[in-house]
Amino acid sequence: MDDKVFTKPIKKQFEFDEEVAAVFDDMLERSVPFYKESQKITQFFVLKYLKDGGTLYDLGCSTASLLLNIHREMQVEAKLVGLDNSEAMLKQAQRKCEAYGAKIIVENADILSYDYSLADVFISNYTLQFIRPLVREELVKKIAASLNKEGVFIFSEKVISHHSKLNKELIECYYEFKKTQGYSEYEIMQKREALENVLVPYSEEENIKMAKSAGFTHCEVVFRWANFATFIAIK
Repeated sequence: MDDKVFTKPIKKQFEFDEEVAAVFDDMLERSVPFYKESQKITQFFVLKYLKDGGTLYDLGCSTASLLLNIHREMQVEAKLVGLDNSEAMLKQAQRKCEAYGAKIIVENADILSYDYSLADVFISNYTLQFIRPLVREELVKKIAASLNKEGVFIFSEKVISHHSKLNKELIECYYEFKKTQGYSEYEIMQKREALENVLVPYSEEENIKMAKSAGFTHCEVVFRWANFATFIAIK
């Protein structure tokens, strides 16, 4: 289904409700530059690090598209767990998992308080940016503590530049991309207003510093387009 969520005036801040869930896959592909490519890189590293008998957590799994792709390519017996706090997203995820006969666990959960088992891999796609900064850093510490030695955390985030002129130009570049995807100026403005104070991005450097402070030995960017980046943090 095509994303037309912001073709009408907004009445609330952005949330992952039924309306968004119904068009979310289309929204991602048209709103996140090179989304499929960044997901393929994420999948590549997941399959490298996920061991037989191991566990993978996807934090903010939305409609479970990435988990399904991993499930199709997985060569080991491992536990795939998708967590989200949007019931609307999880309904879509459950339908897709059942349709493909995929053994994937999807749960309605608060990723901040969830009791994680030891895992080989955590992934998070554009989820941390919706968590308040102080709480966000505590979550990353919890992720690090829940990983086996040499386990990995692969996360994608919108990023900012602390150079004000460059930051404005990165945003302009992104809006030009959205126009090529069929979004109107009005839709772009509406979504920006809906996300105001809901999405709080860090810079590339701040994300890396956060990961290292949380207990990861190494963190770097493996994919970047303008103000969108995919990171891998190794315990």
